Amino acid sequence: MEDGGTAGVGGGALGCLSAGCRFARCLDNKYIIIILTNSQAAQRNELHRCDELASTSHLQENMTDREFSPACGGQAETAIDDLPLDVLSLVLRRLDGASLAALGCASSGFHGLAADADTWRGLCLALWPSVAAVPLEPACCRGDGFHRALFADAFPFPATTATPAATTAAAPALPGRLVSAVDLHHKGVCIMSRVVDTDASTPWFLGSPFRVDALLQEGFTAPSQIAPAELALSWVLLDPASGRAVNASSRRPVSVDRSWLTGETVARFTVVLGGVALDAAVTCDDRYGHVREVSLCVEDADGGGVSGRDGLAALAAAMAAPRRGRGAEAEARAARRYAEFVKGKSARKEWKARREGLVDLCCSGVGAAAFVGFLVMLTCR
Repeated sequence: MEDGGTAGVGGGALGCLSAGCRFARCLDNKYIIIILTNSQAAQRNELHRCDELASTSHLQENMTDREFSPACGGQAETAIDDLPLDVLSLVLRRLDGASLAALGCASSGFHGLAADADTWRGLCLALWPSVAAVPLEPACCRGDGFHRALFADAFPFPATTATPAATTAAAPALPGRLVSAVDLHHKGVCIMSRVVDTDASTPWFLGSPFRVDALLQEGFTAPSQIAPAELALSWVLLDPASGRAVNASSRRPVSVDRSWLTGETVARFTVVLGGVALDAAVTCDDRYGHVREVSLCVEDADGGGVSGRDGLAALAAAMAAPRRGRGAEAEARAARRYAEFVKGKSARKEWKARREGLVDLCCSGVGAAAFVGFLVMLTCR
């Protein structure tokens, strides 16, 4: 400051200094005064005055800290709970489903916000656009809890040990109706979204090999050229009677097989559950971007088709089983399980081929021995 001037140092703590001070500054809450004067007495008086003002400033700062210290009964800093409910709701709608479910376990207040029906509906529609066209919500999940229960069932992968119960008493009831919500994405863009309602109680369905077609024969042409490895499929199966659901797709392809004869490529999204495999497949012509077929079948450990009754039993067990894993790790686990399933299927086929070859050899030997014996008998006569 200029001689005879005034300055506020440390937010006005020092006030006005005399003409003996040239300038002042604050460093780490300590006030350093540079005094340029010829009078030693004036210098000592000015320093004493500055020390008193600095002590007063420190005392005021300490009192302020104590007033806002929670330990001293003061007012604490603003917490997230103090935000308005509409602001918190907007923030929670930007979370993913797993984070929102975890937040709901933090406190009773967050539990109420995390159970908002519109938030869960938005999450489900963002993941599975076809859910908006589901004709009827399950009777036991009508109301605010439908989309939350759907997300809890369909977002994580089913347990790989989910198999039909051995006893009839412990086995879950077979679904009489299946609602399939199918969504096909290519490089993050939804190119197909359909809902298929299947009557699973007819004798024809129960006796025939299990198969549900979301797209057959007519097909469609994608806006751009399709890379089968970049496809993502979600096949959510809902049982309207029990209100349970399961995602029968591995989300990402576990195998991509190209037929050089027809030029078509089959991308498989298989989920292995115990001794059966839910085989969701997309058949497309990647040269022209034409998707010809999207279907779901159930195969046994030998690669044979499973009947509709046994397929429904496997699905009911998967719906009732616990869920395990999500995200990229679960997708990689599904691919490993499918590779093990295919390897075991090939090993069983080889073993059956060797056994059949051995049986054929034995039959040939027995036939040859009988023919030789017949010739010997004729010769001896």
